Amino acid sequence: MVRLAGIDCGTNSIRLLIADVDEGPAGAPLRDVHRETRIVRLGQGVDATGEFAPEAIARTRAALADYADLLKKHGAQRVRMVATSAARDVSNRDVFFGMTADVLGAVLPGAVAEVISGAEEAALSFRGAVGELDSARGPFVVVDLGGGSTEIVLGGGDGVAASYSADIGCVRLTERCLHSDPPTAVEVAAARAVVRERLEVALAVVPVEKARTWVGLAGTMTTLAALAHHMTTYDAAAIHLSRVAGRDLLAVCERLIGMTRAERAALPPMHEGRVDVIGGGAIVVEELARELRGRAGIDELTVSEHDILDGIVFSIAE
Repeated sequence: MVRLAGIDCGTNSIRLLIADVDEGPAGAPLRDVHRETRIVRLGQGVDATGEFAPEAIARTRAALADYADLLKKHGAQRVRMVATSAARDVSNRDVFFGMTADVLGAVLPGAVAEVISGAEEAALSFRGAVGELDSARGPFVVVDLGGGSTEIVLGGGDGVAASYSADIGCVRLTERCLHSDPPTAVEVAAARAVVRERLEVALAVVPVEKARTWVGLAGTMTTLAALAHHMTTYDAAAIHLSRVAGRDLLAVCERLIGMTRAERAALPPMHEGRVDVIGGGAIVVEELARELRGRAGIDELTVSEHDILDGIVFSIAE
């Protein structure tokens, strides 16, 4: 058995998984030692400026330093840290990678973040998401909705058949279109137009009509599920692999889109770091739900708490 760690640094959050896995052939399950999420908004303003803001780098450094302490405390033997959408787009990413080398290298010499392509992000998310699902429910369309991008992946027991990384995410869409509190009808219409344009391109590449099951990943999806299940506190174990009927999902999305920031903040399972951007995420989910119902007859969302983090750990285990 070996103790490994994965760190996923996205546009909105930085997440850590430390897990034990048996050495040997692929397919052995992970046993969680520690799993944690911090909202750091690394991608703050990136869509407009093309650069990481100094305060965003500072927030990310503080969270990563805590994660480095946890790697040492739990005796992680290897770590892989990946950076996704925001790090692909910026002109000053060397500052970010230098910071990660300083912080991680102090605990595990040579450790540093790497930027991965949308295709690799999709493959890692798919691997992490479907490991516990019955293959008879496939093919699966896995949707990883992040802060800066949304990965749409089709596959089954043989792995990924097609994928596309669309540059629509809850942070990017909010900063680009949703400026009022609550968003105006004009702003929501503009956001929908952006999402539909990007989805038209994505779904020309990924033949979702072949899918039988829709699997949603990441914080927007899990929060929508918690709201649809009327949870008074966020319960990851109850959310994991739970199902949400299409009508319930659309009702939650429509409600969130029309809320003020204060109203969203008052919802019991809502993480404070998602309050201002989850309306943008809800627009993406709503448009996806309509496309999947029309193209594949899918009218239910299965939500997984296992995602790219699990895929990252599997990638270094193998």
